[in-house]
Amino acid sequence: MADLSRIVKAYDVRGVVPEEFDVATARALGSAFVRYVGSDAIVVGRDMRPSGPEFVDAFAEGAQDAGVNVIDLGLVSTDLLYFASGRLDLPGAVFTASHNPAQYNGIKFCQAGARPVGIDSGLADIRDAAQAMLDGDVPEAVAERGQREQRDMLDAFVDHVMSFVDVSALKPMRVVADTANGMGGLVVPALFERLPMIELEVMYGELDGTFPNHPADPLQPANQRDLQARVVSGGFDIGLAFDGDADRVFIVDEKGVGLSGSVTTAILAVAMLRDHPGSTILHNLICSKAVPETISAHGGTPVRTRVGHSYIKSEMASRNAVFGGEHSAHYYFADNFRADSGLIASLIMISELARSGSTLSEVRTPYEPYVASGEINTVVDDPSAVIDRVRDAYSHCDLDELDGLTVDAGEWWFNLRPSNTEPLLRLNLEAADVASCDAHVAEVLDIITA
Repeated sequence: MADLSRIVKAYDVRGVVPEEFDVATARALGSAFVRYVGSDAIVVGRDMRPSGPEFVDAFAEGAQDAGVNVIDLGLVSTDLLYFASGRLDLPGAVFTASHNPAQYNGIKFCQAGARPVGIDSGLADIRDAAQAMLDGDVPEAVAERGQREQRDMLDAFVDHVMSFVDVSALKPMRVVADTANGMGGLVVPALFERLPMIELEVMYGELDGTFPNHPADPLQPANQRDLQARVVSGGFDIGLAFDGDADRVFIVDEKGVGLSGSVTTAILAVAMLRDHPGSTILHNLICSKAVPETISAHGGTPVRTRVGHSYIKSEMASRNAVFGGEHSAHYYFADNFRADSGLIASLIMISELARSGSTLSEVRTPYEPYVASGEINTVVDDPSAVIDRVRDAYSHCDLDELDGLTVDAGEWWFNLRPSNTEPLLRLNLEAADVASCDAHVAEVLDIITA
């Protein structure tokens, strides 16, 4: 029997099939979810993983047992599911394990209007109710069982994505997208076939949840190498690397060099401030300092947040922010029901490139005044004790604990956060130049591993 405390993470459900996640668990979660959200209908979808159909069926059965109607969208990217939840104003669930290996599957939930569900905003309650059902505490049957219908919202989603730019201002351009056999293979061609001025080539576009070419995790540099090589060999203007459920995208310039999520956040922020002058824009705390500096320089108000979509979506609502970006390449738009979308971010980046009249390697330059370490993970026995040791070592610096420990030493800074699921610490450090960055990384790692 599943132990939901093991597979329910901070923002979603994530399990290995079949050891930690099975159809009985999916059915219990379906019943618990609809009872929590209190709606008479929900939307569901799935990615291309082989285990998806049976899990969706079981989840839908659980929801129908509770008297709730299920609108089944079939194969969807996560941002398409969020769009459907927003457009129909219904709670939603998408079966996906995002960038994780093929044997994984899981669920991302949202409230009606694509509002977030996280461990502090409903997920713990859903987990506990589902666990009670698995342990034998089954709710009484309802008088009338819910119905299930199929619905296709891909065209409506593409219409929505196109509303974020002036399509008439786009210029001829050559784009290559590596969709890594994930859901980008569905949504990316559907968008670009409506943009005849853009020439698109798709790499690994077949929907195949066994990921036969490379893992669908573009955060890892090795998984961008095929795209980077193809951008250069094919003379493309821009490359797009999508993760498995296509809610994230990493950008590659015409020289085959990847942009960090911070650089892309800064470029998107400038675009959003042009259309929404003076607006508030969020960035998570591991973004480069160049991001808030760019937002301020263009008349916006930068707000620093914790890492994670449920936090950012909630902050967007409370602060009426127009846009939010994470260094991990999640990009959130107020006009997208405050949800993240790799496809919307891609189209705005292409629009900005067309507007600039320059190459992407030239466009990116002003947004990279600093050098970043990238995320460095270290396995430790006691993350809390190590953070205490690091805090003591840098007590003379500016410190905050919004999310983990952030140390600002003026000309350089770093954030150290514990993993939610593993005994490790994640270090992100930024400095003025390569030598300083390398030296300070070594300095901090010495303290971590002492």
